[in-house]
Amino acid sequence: MSDLQQLPVCIIGAGSSGVAAAKALHAQGVAVEGFEIGSDIGGMWRYQNDNGLSSAYRSLHIDTSGGNLGYPDHPIPDKYPDFLSHAEVLEWLESYAERFDVRRHFRFNCKVERVEPEEGGAWRVTLAGGEVRRCRAVIVANGHLWDPRTASFPGSFEGEQIHAHHYRTAEPFSGKRVLVIGIGNSAVDIAVDVCKSASRTFVSTRRSAWVMPKYIMGIPVDRWGAFFGRRLRLPTPVSRTLVRWLAYLVVGDQTRFGVPRPSHAIWREHATLSQELLPYCGHGWIRMKPNVRELQGRQAVFEDGSVEQVDAIIQATGYKTSFPFLDPALFQVNEEVPALYRRMAPPGLPGLFFLGLLQPVGPTIPLVEVQARWVAALLGGAMRAPDATTMQREIDAHVQAVRRRYVGSARYALEVDAGTYTRQLRRDMASAQAGC
Repeated sequence: MSDLQQLPVCIIGAGSSGVAAAKALHAQGVAVEGFEIGSDIGGMWRYQNDNGLSSAYRSLHIDTSGGNLGYPDHPIPDKYPDFLSHAEVLEWLESYAERFDVRRHFRFNCKVERVEPEEGGAWRVTLAGGEVRRCRAVIVANGHLWDPRTASFPGSFEGEQIHAHHYRTAEPFSGKRVLVIGIGNSAVDIAVDVCKSASRTFVSTRRSAWVMPKYIMGIPVDRWGAFFGRRLRLPTPVSRTLVRWLAYLVVGDQTRFGVPRPSHAIWREHATLSQELLPYCGHGWIRMKPNVRELQGRQAVFEDGSVEQVDAIIQATGYKTSFPFLDPALFQVNEEVPALYRRMAPPGLPGLFFLGLLQPVGPTIPLVEVQARWVAALLGGAMRAPDATTMQREIDAHVQAVRRRYVGSARYALEVDAGTYTRQLRRDMASAQAGC
């Protein structure tokens, strides 16, 4: 065994990606040393996480039903409801960590300051306080929902303004006129939460979104999608269109509730899941508005010329993908699709991997488990990475596929089709095993 092979693999982050990586690497006999800035596992699912990075709010529930959410070797038990709260997701993650003895692979309250390649293939990891660890590979699993992206508007606003990342409860907004900017899942969740005690609640959107109920005929909506896609093997555009028509029979035309019809097909975006948004719009608790044109003191002027008095603005405008410990000259993600082979490996930087840096229609957790096994197979010697040219061809093909299929927005830069992507990774591992 070479000197390089004797070094451990470092993992940055102990959320759902990091713990899956630690488990998979250990199963391959690969030494692991993980670093987590907080005091325990859980990442974004640990409400008020002391790592300061969680965007979880008190009313947060996951948008994927339990049957589709879990790791393949650690499914969600039947004791949980269809849609788990953040506390229940964390409890389940902790049971995974206990079952596979994952915590022992991590150092907690340990911040990574810098990650740099060395000559000879090793990586240098500098921790807060100056300690340096050398490793044969680095797995970046620090998440991509913690560095707020904010929108700017002409004029100035004299009221309170926060990003959804900092929203926790509705109490501070009681009795106020609140404007939520955005129509993704977090925006709608927060608007529904706030409107029950706010004086008025508005939701502003540029391009709108398809709004889907969480249940259709008493069955979670993602199970309908799984039935059409997996059981009947229908293409994603067809299966999602069928689900939309079923939803139409349940809730009707969303424009009747003031929610504009998007100009794009439903299969070109993430639908927004909410059982409450449309009824709350129907009750007048939430009022839809177009994009903000200008802010004037405590007034919001919208693109249709309407004006509303506003005391507080909550921007649910997404997140930047950030790696504060990496030199941007080495690797960074802007607004474009990241240049990563199989959404994990940057060509020209052997030994550097990114887990969980993707956004599927559906749950991320089962995908990061497959990613973890793929990386573990590579680092454990069961599989070999292709050359940089082959990697780049695959990346180029993926970029073109994303541009053809999804709405042209930074929100979809990390998009993958879960079924196609899972099959790709499993084929890679099966081919390597067959070739041994």
